Parts: sequence; C-alpha cells; structure tokens
Amino acid sequence: MSDSDSNDTSGATQPEPQPRAEPEPEPQPRAEPEPEPQPRAEPEPEPQPQRTRSGKGVRAIGVIVVIAGVILAAAGVVTYVAVQQTLSDEHITVADDADYFAGQDVTGPFTAYAQASAIEKHAEGIADGQTYAELPRDDPRRPAVMDASFLRASLYTSVVAFGLAAMAAGLGVVFVLVGWALLRINRNLA
Repeated sequence: MSDSDSNDTSGATQPEPQPRAEPEPEPQPRAEPEPEPQPRAEPEPEPQPQRTRSGKGVRAIGVIVVIAGVILAAAGVVTYVAVQQTLSDEHITVADDADYFAGQDVTGPFTAYAQASAIEKHAEGIADGQTYAELPRDDPRRPAVMDASFLRASLYTSVVAFGLAAMAAGLGVVFVLVGWALLRINRNLA
C-alpha cells in the first residue's frame, strides 16, 4: 500500500460523533407547604334568620291573649268581691237548723247555698210541701212562701255569680299562661 493509501481515511471508519448530552437541571429545593390558617379566636356570628310574618302573628296573638287574660282575671276578682260585699252588707245569717254553716254570716257561695237550702226547708214546712204556685190565691201562707221563693232565687243567683266570677278569674289566669307560652315560642323561633 502506498503512502497515499495510508493517509486515506476514506476506507477507514471513524467513530460516529456522540450527541451532545444536555446537562441535567439542578434539583430545585422543595417548597415547604404553606401552613394552614389558624382558626380565629372569635367565631363569626351566625346569620339571624329573617323574622317571618307568622312570627309577628304569633307575637301579636300572644300579647292579645295575655291582655285578655289580665282583663278576665281582674273582672272575675272584682265581681267576686262585689258579690261578697253585697251579701255581707245584708247581714244574713245561716239558719240554726241548716245542714251546714249554721249560725255563720252569709258572705260566700257555700254559706249562701246553705241558707237557700234552709229557707227551702222552712217554706215546705209552712206550705205543707206545696210550692208557691200550688197554693190557692187566697191562702194566707202564700205571701210567706212567695218571700221564701224570692230569697232562695236571690241566694242561688249569688251562688251562680260567685261561680262565674271564679271561672272568669281562672280562665284569665289560663289565658295569661297561654299568652306567655306563645310569646316564649315566638322568642325561640326568632
């Protein structure tokens, strides 16, 4: 081979050029996760619900019922005292032969009832068991039996008045309690 052949590199294989490697990126320092926000010391106030129209209605009814209860209770007490005072002013005493409360002053419903029962017994004794309507018109006992009938009716009327006054006062107290309960319910709904 000649010199020219030895320098000829055309037949010789040359190593292929290696692709140039890119430098690896340097590792970035890891970012620390941000701390979670701490809860506030003061809790946020809860939103207040809107007061509904029915809530205002419950309050209005509660106030009306309380006022009605106070009026009923006051009227009942005043009526009871007025009837009691009127009976006391008459200075009526329960008859000695009455079944109950004999000799006591008529000042309340029980003594009034006892005196009415005693008068009824006396009137039956005077008229031999007949009523005012059963006696003949010219009977001399008729005026006494008539007076007994009127007195009994008046005493029974006072017993009824005492009962109604006590019922009104009791209902007044119940109304006040119901109205108060409605107002409490309304406050809890608001």
